[in-house]
Amino acid sequence: MTLRALTEMWQNAPPLYPLLGLCGGYVLVMLFNPVRLALRNGFRCLGRFRRVWLTFVALGFAYAVFQFATFTPIQSSADIDLTQITSLPSWHWPRLADVWLETPLPALEGVAGIFDNATTTYPLSAIAAVLMMLNWRGLHGALFGALRRRYRFAGYFIYLILLISAAASLLKPLVFWWLPEWSGVVPAAGLLQISATVDAIAFIFEYLFGVYIQVYLITVCFAWIRGFGFEEGELFRFAMRRFSYVLRWAGLVVLASTLIVRVPLLLAYFMSIPDVLDYLPLQRMIMSGLIIVFCSVQISLALHNETLAEAIRAHRHFIRQNAGRFGWFLLICGVHFYAIIALDAIVRGAIADRLVALFVWKTIFAVLRGFVTGWLLASWVCLYRQRESGQLDQPSSIRY
Repeated sequence: MTLRALTEMWQNAPPLYPLLGLCGGYVLVMLFNPVRLALRNGFRCLGRFRRVWLTFVALGFAYAVFQFATFTPIQSSADIDLTQITSLPSWHWPRLADVWLETPLPALEGVAGIFDNATTTYPLSAIAAVLMMLNWRGLHGALFGALRRRYRFAGYFIYLILLISAAASLLKPLVFWWLPEWSGVVPAAGLLQISATVDAIAFIFEYLFGVYIQVYLITVCFAWIRGFGFEEGELFRFAMRRFSYVLRWAGLVVLASTLIVRVPLLLAYFMSIPDVLDYLPLQRMIMSGLIIVFCSVQISLALHNETLAEAIRAHRHFIRQNAGRFGWFLLICGVHFYAIIALDAIVRGAIADRLVALFVWKTIFAVLRGFVTGWLLASWVCLYRQRESGQLDQPSSIRY
């Protein structure tokens, strides 16, 4: 049978058959892949510490509400008609072939987020900035002390950058809120320049806050693996001390992201840069690839007392010893992120301008993505510790 005949048979098959084939293949992959133990332990970790996935749900839901309120304002009572949901059978559902171009890049960024920063922290980052200023649970003091001990004089410079970016994160919602009122005072170009500058500075705190959340959740998973008990406030401060180690790598990621992505977008508000947005997908792809290439550096710094150079050497050794298993883990992450992002694109295409249905779906999607992200992050910690425990000459582990 020729390839063309097989293609025609596949296209003419009832829709249920390809779906059953995909589900069957998924089950086989999940049951017989070489990292299934780590994936199973990731589920067990979520059962013990639900905060691992609920944290991602909370951050994702907050961002979804912000997007909904900003870009899809309710104009009339017809926009909140509940019959939008009951009319679901009459919706026009796009095919995967219609939306597949929208999914690879967000899926790649989702996979990269497991090894770096798995979620958008805005607008809750503004609340986090307030809590940090107020020294909530002693986190401000723990951060300042850790920076001073770890980096000495340079720690004061890092601390200053964090304060400035935290202040920008606080100003960011106010700037966007007041933009319409400033339109008669400041020219439109000036308003755009101000908002873009504040957004670029606030990005530093938003990203580093996301990294801290990631480090905190890694320590929660680590505590589960080692059977540690902990007091909640002490764990927050402990994660902040570990964050000071990860900050070495996070600083390089911030610098690369700023130069590759943020600076060209910001300069476009001050000078003419033709087709600047056309390069954005490539820039995002480069950043995601960079993070995946150095995937274990963050977790190595979070779990060991080592320098950045030692973490990179440990990463090189880890990948050399576990390339096959890590490749399988990347594949499974990619399959799950591609599936949920493709589902999101299909459902949003079917919803069209039905605002109530859109808000309900955004809530469901935040829960779905938060659970998958939390599960894969916990599985990554389990896989890393499982494979690392069998290696010789590994760096000394942290003590909680």
